[in-house]
Amino acid sequence: MIKPIPRPSPNHDERRADVVDMLVIHYTGMQSGEAALDRLCDPAAKVSAHYLIDEDGTVYALVHEARRAWHAGVGSWRGHADINSRSIGIELVNPGHEFGYRPFPDAQIDSLIELVQSLLIRHPIPARNVVGHSDVAPTRKTDPGELFPWLRLKSYGIGLWPFSGEEKLDCLPQDSLRRLALIGYDITDPVAAMVAFQRRFRPSLINGGNDVETAGRIERLLGALRPGTAPVVSYEGQFLI
Repeated sequence: MIKPIPRPSPNHDERRADVVDMLVIHYTGMQSGEAALDRLCDPAAKVSAHYLIDEDGTVYALVHEARRAWHAGVGSWRGHADINSRSIGIELVNPGHEFGYRPFPDAQIDSLIELVQSLLIRHPIPARNVVGHSDVAPTRKTDPGELFPWLRLKSYGIGLWPFSGEEKLDCLPQDSLRRLALIGYDITDPVAAMVAFQRRFRPSLINGGNDVETAGRIERLLGALRPGTAPVVSYEGQFLI
């Protein structure tokens, strides 16, 4: 059972939402875990997270879950703009794309899975609201990136991955942006939204293009958000999820 090591950060304030119903996963994007901890606990930096998980699986508790940590910044998911007020933020130590992006060690992901399972008991976070930083801030962020093992998390009941693997899913590439918006993405910048989707759900090709395979994966994901139904191919009128 995980026992997080207290490393209190002063960077937090009062939540402005009535419920915590999101989980945002990040990578630190710094050259070491200690450097990341120092920054997340530096009042001048004005950034924080609720938890940080080092590559060896050590978990640090930075901000109490009842408080708003400052981890998501400007973003949007399913029309909500103040992501920090309704979310738990978890930072994974990884140098990121700037300093030598690499796979996340098993020990780190094992601790993440255990921690998230406990969070899902304490907070009503639906699978569709377990997201990466790039999902909520597609024009600004790339983390946790294409190497993050979303499929492994899904095998433990965490998040969404409605595919058996990298199977080919063909679909006419029409209306994909509206479908991305229905999933939750901010499509103000269409290419950025498509890149964010591909980075998470089609990591073998991240080019922002709306090809038939990307459209098929968008279709499969949207269909998975309607329990008991097959993937939806066309829409009539208002579509509620």
